[in-house]
Amino acid sequence: MSMLKPLLLRVDELSSYAKGMWLGLFAMMLFGLTLPMTRMATGSVQIPELSPWFVTFGRAVVAAGLSILLLAITRSPLPDRRHWKPLIIAASGNVIGYPLLLAIALRSVSASHAAVITALLPMVTAVAATITFRQRAGAGFWCCATMGTALVVMYSFTRTVQADATFHLEWADLLLVAAVLAASVGYVQGAQLTPALGAERVICWVTVVSLPISIPGAMMTWPDKAVSASAWIGFAYVGTFSMWLALFAWYRALAVGGAIKISQVQLLQPFFAMLFAVPLLGETLDLLTLGFCAAVVTTVYIGKRISSPV
Repeated sequence: MSMLKPLLLRVDELSSYAKGMWLGLFAMMLFGLTLPMTRMATGSVQIPELSPWFVTFGRAVVAAGLSILLLAITRSPLPDRRHWKPLIIAASGNVIGYPLLLAIALRSVSASHAAVITALLPMVTAVAATITFRQRAGAGFWCCATMGTALVVMYSFTRTVQADATFHLEWADLLLVAAVLAASVGYVQGAQLTPALGAERVICWVTVVSLPISIPGAMMTWPDKAVSASAWIGFAYVGTFSMWLALFAWYRALAVGGAIKISQVQLLQPFFAMLFAVPLLGETLDLLTLGFCAAVVTTVYIGKRISSPV
């Protein structure tokens, strides 16, 4: 029996890893739908649907309603006074900043285009965590971060030159970069609170704390004209799944399978976004977009490997 014990432990460990991997893949599929569903909700400049402002505030209200229900069922206590500041910062980045900037940008660029820029999110989050927690990162990590940023800038310039033969950074790409920065700061602030509150409660309280802004914002930006059913479907998705349920699946995957190993699954998110954009939005995938996305993801992967403990 003693000889079988190490084998049984390995099987149990493999089972936990497999559960975490499947949960992680499920979460990335849900997150991968965020870009095309947001584009469905907002429409384009030529055919506008819901206002990006309403999509941002409205999805936050939907997620907060679900959060209040869960917090009540689990009888969760109020956070301590010291927790409110990071909760507000996290809400500013993840509930308001990232969704709003993303929604505005997606009226001008395709979901596949946005997937290339937002592929930098894991790397930028790692940079924000390094600065916030005052951790040291090696030269290789910073080299990968610089290369990933350079690739995104090159992609934006190339796309712009193809479109109008002028050499400049497209304003929508600046919004996407700002969205990535906002999300990374929010993630790090939320991560600071996870040991004290638990991941699920952090997600819930981040949406609840935004209600003084999200409720008036949703009311003031409520659509004054009819919009298509597909726009409402996109809105319902980002409020229920992108803003809430997908986060539960993702944090549970990290807890079950191990954060270091399972976090690599996040690199699949931009590819899921591109694949879903084809049937949902009728977009086409070109080699330039796929190539740059693969290159950015590769730099992020190498950077994460360099910065992660063995």
